[in-house]
Amino acid sequence: MHNRRVASVERVETRFRPDTGLKWIGGFFAYGLGMSVLYASTGVGLPCPFRMITGWNCPLCGGTRMGDALLHLEVGAAFAYNPAALVGLAVLATLAMLWTVQLAGGPAVRLPKLVRDRLAAVRPTTWLAAGVIGMVGYTILRNL
Repeated sequence: MHNRRVASVERVETRFRPDTGLKWIGGFFAYGLGMSVLYASTGVGLPCPFRMITGWNCPLCGGTRMGDALLHLEVGAAFAYNPAALVGLAVLATLAMLWTVQLAGGPAVRLPKLVRDRLAAVRPTTWLAAGVIGMVGYTILRNL
């Protein structure tokens, strides 16, 4: 069984393509930029169904206003609207920069093999559960 996990870890490593990652990040940033420009120019944003029902901010609430603040280079205001999303954007921007350097012929930056192996050994359902628990915890903390 241990050999199966090692084999699957090696398959994951060979399947990663930075150009595919950049396409996804580019699409995400293009959508966010479009929504932020729409909000900045018209004041129209997407209503949050969770907030309409509960009155609480969801983990993504404030994202459009955060994008508007970033368009105006107001990083402090962007952080106030949604700190977790702003940190997430910084992480995605860093990944995009590293993958662009790799595609341009630079070095491939990867986590150490020991860390990659341990992360790959975690089941997808465990990652999903951790993500849900983190989002629920963040929702509760930001609404206290």
